[in-house]
Amino acid sequence: QLRVEESGGGLVQPGGSLRLTCVAFGFSLRHYTIGWFRQAPGNEREGISCIKYSDGSSYYSDSVKGRFTISTDSTEKKVYLEMNNLQPEDTANYYCAADLDIENEKEICRETQAVEDWWGKGTQVTVSS
Repeated sequence: QLRVEESGGGLVQPGGSLRLTCVAFGFSLRHYTIGWFRQAPGNEREGISCIKYSDGSSYYSDSVKGRFTISTDSTEKKVYLEMNNLQPEDTANYYCAADLDIENEKEICRETQAVEDWWGKGTQVTVSS
């Protein structure tokens, strides 16, 4: 079944780290722009880090810049989000999404166009002592 799926969430103490993985099943991400989004209860969805797979150009929201790193690998099926110095305000459900028609990493993060092609079901990240 074609899909994208996130993994790697969990419970971590403030200051801790996690690495999230987004995997594409059944297709290559090579020509896609991919984004990591998060949403906490009562909050709007926020695009936090996005990447254009073909050239690796990336974008970070101000809320995560300097703490999170987005990357890909040679399989053309995985996108990672390395999250460091996590804080309670980072607690949210984290989603990856991919779109073939949005060519700019900033645009997919800001959802200036509807992100329509692929959305995962999310992985929960909880930062608490």
